[in-house]
Amino acid sequence: MSVIMSEEIEEIPLAASETSYNDIERNDIFNREFMPHINSMYNFAFRLTMDEDDANDLVQDTYLKAFRFISSFERGTNAKAWLFRILKNSFINDYRKRSKEPSKVDYQEVETTYNSEEAAEVDHTTDLRVETVQDMIGDEVATALNSLPVDFRTVIILCDIEGFTYEEMAKILDIPIGTVRSRLHRARNLLKDKLRAYASSMGYDTNED
Repeated sequence: MSVIMSEEIEEIPLAASETSYNDIERNDIFNREFMPHINSMYNFAFRLTMDEDDANDLVQDTYLKAFRFISSFERGTNAKAWLFRILKNSFINDYRKRSKEPSKVDYQEVETTYNSEEAAEVDHTTDLRVETVQDMIGDEVATALNSLPVDFRTVIILCDIEGFTYEEMAKILDIPIGTVRSRLHRARNLLKDKLRAYASSMGYDTNED
C-alpha cells in the first residue's frame, strides 16, 4: 500500500480541550515556545521539499496555522513536536501533491519483512548519531540522505538529527510506535548502504560483524 493518500489528513494536532488565550498570552506562546524552533523547522521543511522557496513557504504556512489554531496547543507541552506535526501534515496535504514525482514506499512489504524473522533487529537498530557516520561531514552524506524516499528520510531526520523519541515521532507521523521502529530500522540500513562506498573511500571499516 502506498503512503500517498487521496484524502486530506487533519493538519492541526488537537488538544483534549481548547484553551482560550488572551492576546498577550497568544503572543507570548508564539514568541517563547514557537519561534525558537524556526531553524529546525526550516531544515525539516527543506529536507522534505528539497527547494528553498518551497521550504520557506512551508515554514511560513506552518507558523500561520500554528498562530491561527493556537487554542489547540496546550501550553507547557512539546511545542516543537506540535509544530513539526503541523508542518508534516501541511507538506502531505499541499506541497507533496504538487511535487513532480512523490516518492512512494510500499510499507506493507517493509513491515512484513521487518516484523518477521528480523523483528529482533528492529529493537536493536543502531542510532546513527553514535556510529562512524556522525564523523563523516560532506556533500556525500547529505546527498545520500536526500536520495532516500521522503518517508524514510523523514524518520531519520526526526530521530537522528532532531532527537525526537519514538513516542513523539509516532504522534508527529500519526503511525504506531512499532511502525516507527521498523521504518527507522529500514531507513538507517538504506542510508548505510548508500554511504558504504563513500565510507570505504574515507578509510572507515565497513565490514559487517
